[in-house]
Amino acid sequence: MSAPYIAMEAVQRAFYTRMAASTELMALVTGVWDQVPEGAQYPYVVLGEATETPDNAHAVIGRSTSTMLHIWSQHDGYAEALQILGVIAELFDHQPLDVPGLHHVSTHYEFSQTLTDPEPPGDIRHIPVRFRTRTEQP
Repeated sequence: MSAPYIAMEAVQRAFYTRMAASTELMALVTGVWDQVPEGAQYPYVVLGEATETPDNAHAVIGRSTSTMLHIWSQHDGYAEALQILGVIAELFDHQPLDVPGLHHVSTHYEFSQTLTDPEPPGDIRHIPVRFRTRTEQP
């Protein structure tokens, strides 16, 4: 029996690869991480949580993968974090994506929200953003 088709890891790798290769994004952030290194300076992007559900059709085995990214900033107000969000949206929303070993069907921006960390000193801005990626087995 073959291993089950799970797209999450391949989709997250594709997201990381695209962001790390973007000179425009990397000029705005100190890094893109899955695990933030101790002492990391703001602003940065974190690969966050993911969910995956079957997205099958007749003879096609597919997956719908929801990927969360977290934008963190310590800039006054949200301008910096929103600028980073704009670049990330341009990188992924309705754009082709190389997902190794899978056929990429689509990636769509789903939502984002501005948040302020309530813990003192209260100067950390956070924007979680979610994208939905549909893939199929080749």
